Amino acid sequence: MIGIGNLYRSDDAVGILIARKLKDIKSDQVNVQEQSGEGTSLMDAWKDYETVWIVDAVSSGEPPGSIHRLDASKQPIPTKFFSCSTHNFGVAEAIELARTLNQLPEQLKLYGIEGKNFQPGEVLSPEVEQAMESVSNEISKHFSSSS
Repeated sequence: MIGIGNLYRSDDAVGILIARKLKDIKSDQVNVQEQSGEGTSLMDAWKDYETVWIVDAVSSGEPPGSIHRLDASKQPIPTKFFSCSTHNFGVAEAIELARTLNQLPEQLKLYGIEGKNFQPGEVLSPEVEQAMESVSNEISKHFSSSS
């Protein structure tokens, strides 16, 4: 599981905060990582895994706190989701390049949590905090059932 974000850009921290919550899982099958969202580092992080879950904040115009569940191993990822990224080669670009190079994990699940505030700060919007709890619980249940 890879949590992506920036702890100092308000709602953009949600992926990293979920990763930190899930690090307590006691399983040899689960590796939890934190990433900034830079594409080449992301591709390197998943290269040895068959199943990868990515969690990141997104900005697609949906209401704040909306949860997008995408199967990146089966469908292209809209680049508009990651318009809040500070990287020119970010999550969507890394996924699509890996798809072209046949370097995607067998299963690549993506949770995008719609952010509200991406300005400097260290506090999540209430809607994003609620979505964080929901996604953390959902992923945790999946890991528990696959152990």
